[in-house]
Amino acid sequence: MSDVVLYEVSDGLATVTLNRPDAMNALSRELKEALRDTLQQAAADTSVRAVLLTGRGRAFCVGQDLKEHIGSLRQDREQGTRLTMTTVKEHYNPITTAIATMPKPVVAAVNGVAAGAGAGFAFACDYRVVAESAGFNTSFAGVALTADSGASWTLPRLVGRSRASDLLLFPRTIGSREALDLGIANRVVPDEEFAAEAEAVARRLAEGPTVAYAAIKESLAYGSDHSLLETLAKEDELQSRAGSAEDHAIAVDAFVKKEKPKYLGR
Repeated sequence: MSDVVLYEVSDGLATVTLNRPDAMNALSRELKEALRDTLQQAAADTSVRAVLLTGRGRAFCVGQDLKEHIGSLRQDREQGTRLTMTTVKEHYNPITTAIATMPKPVVAAVNGVAAGAGAGFAFACDYRVVAESAGFNTSFAGVALTADSGASWTLPRLVGRSRASDLLLFPRTIGSREALDLGIANRVVPDEEFAAEAEAVARRLAEGPTVAYAAIKESLAYGSDHSLLETLAKEDELQSRAGSAEDHAIAVDAFVKKEKPKYLGR
């Protein structure tokens, strides 16, 4: 596995770390491929019950590596090809899909600026713990591009269509406190406490009722673009699944005994 993405699994928690700190974790082709493959691995690994996604250094991820991008555009012009923009289909879409659809919660530990596709990946996560000094910037229009990495779907669902239009048409850096007010950040933590708090949040989810979390994740995605009656039917389906899981029986038994449940993740 490439060293531009670090991967560690401990007690059900997979930590995925973007590891190009000198480039502020800009998305080179190598990093995009490694991140895609690592997230798909975490999604398929039944021993993984939660994922913590973060960046090493002073940035979470500043989006596309524009130095590499410029070279690719020049090569496309010289050769009469359009290979550069296939990165959305080959990399960004699979990365966002893996985050949003894996049957386990994904926590973004936003340690620094998250821009462009980096912001899009954070938006796709189920929960965002944000360092006080961190911020978000959609940045797409700033380089004459449209939203990708799922941002046109996730951002309006976080902040509403009107605010999403503002943030996409007029990109700017949103500080952590504004991100909290807008609903982008779930939790803002002082820098010195950030790493420990983000891990604690992710570990709590890794120790929780995994089947129920997967159902919650699926129901939120489904309910965002289906009718009430369709959503009620989906809730019935998902509740039957969660209620049949071992963890539900464990939870009920622990509740009656006034004990803390020890979930198995199944």
